[in-house]
Amino acid sequence: MLNALGLLTRRRFLPLFVTQFLGAFNDNLFKTSMVLFATYTIFNDAHQEANFNALATGLSIVPFVLLSALSGQLADSHDKARIIRLVKTAEIAIMAVGATGLFIAQAGYTSAGLALMLGTVLALGVHSTFFGPIKYAILPQHLGTDDVLGGTGLVEAGTYLAILLGTVTAGWISVEGAGIAVLAVAALGWVTGRMVPPAPRAGPPLKVNYNPFTASWRLIAATLHIRRLFLAIIAISFFWSIGSMLIIIFPPLVKNVLTADKEVASLAIATFSVGVAIGSVVINTLLKGEISARYAPASVIAMGASVVLFSLLSRHWTPAPAGTLYTWLTFLHEPRAIGILLALLAIAVFGGMFVVPLYAFLTTTVEKDQTARTVAANNIVNCAAMTIGSAVVLGISSFGVTPQDMLFVVAAMCLVSAWLAYKLHRACDEPCAAVRK
Repeated sequence: MLNALGLLTRRRFLPLFVTQFLGAFNDNLFKTSMVLFATYTIFNDAHQEANFNALATGLSIVPFVLLSALSGQLADSHDKARIIRLVKTAEIAIMAVGATGLFIAQAGYTSAGLALMLGTVLALGVHSTFFGPIKYAILPQHLGTDDVLGGTGLVEAGTYLAILLGTVTAGWISVEGAGIAVLAVAALGWVTGRMVPPAPRAGPPLKVNYNPFTASWRLIAATLHIRRLFLAIIAISFFWSIGSMLIIIFPPLVKNVLTADKEVASLAIATFSVGVAIGSVVINTLLKGEISARYAPASVIAMGASVVLFSLLSRHWTPAPAGTLYTWLTFLHEPRAIGILLALLAIAVFGGMFVVPLYAFLTTTVEKDQTARTVAANNIVNCAAMTIGSAVVLGISSFGVTPQDMLFVVAAMCLVSAWLAYKLHRACDEPCAAVRK
């Protein structure tokens, strides 16, 4: 990974890295500001908070399901850099709507403000749908084969570091400050997006299918019949269904179980983001640039064990006095606080070690003119899995199951992910290594 850091000096990589970093930061800054504002200021009921988080998650997922096939086709049939410029221009308009929602909700018009904010979440989902395939699919065009895993790891690590910064910022600045910040970052992302070198169509002309349903079906069918891609996509999808469940569980858990304020909720999400970034670095170092799933089964089993540990520690947490919440300082002084944060960090580190090589599989085992569509097919299946994960949380919570108990469901899903990763390792690593030689 240390060698991969040299990619940050390359004109063909740095603008893309900065642009995706700013996009991830801005997306997370807005969403976290909105969720924390709703959780700690607007709502005062754990069930309502969980439902709002699930609704926001669902709205951000819908565009991936409906538009990923179109985004993949456009990215494979047009200059990817040009699409980046269009998408970053749209981000400025989207954040203008979101900032307005934050401002008027803070002024007391909560219904109208929430409507605008949720509309912004939906629009940001569209933004990410069109940008997501490009940030991975463009790498084989701009980088050599030996640099693709390093570039993928840097993009993944950068994404989660951006999430970290966006999360921390959201927890510490005012609602008005968040509204101003998202507009400024969107403008900066527009500037860096214009510096990404051209990445024209790499194959023959492609007839674009604009019907989202038939296009999605054909895209998935054309991808999933390849065994190694099927296993990689399904394993990644299980990972993101786990992630969607954790995203929904964490804010109410921090407020109602750990009885801590929004700065602590921000700290918890930030710790998770740091962990994924560390995991991205660690797995690239272990594999020394080789694209392989051999560490994935052990990584996700360790992730599941860490989830169980996190649940057990939270069960023995001493709540704050009635009517109060721990601040980040008083939280850190509690005996089990460091253990909880370390367990959360371990969940993320092992998660990063699991998922990064699988993304590298998507972009290196197909022709360059098919990479964006492959990533798009992955996004569709991922989002279907995330939707199921969100529905599972809502369904289980409706029966009065506590967040700590729901974490055991997450741990069980990690075992399924380990089995899929083992199947991928057996199906691909030895044959792919022979092909690469």
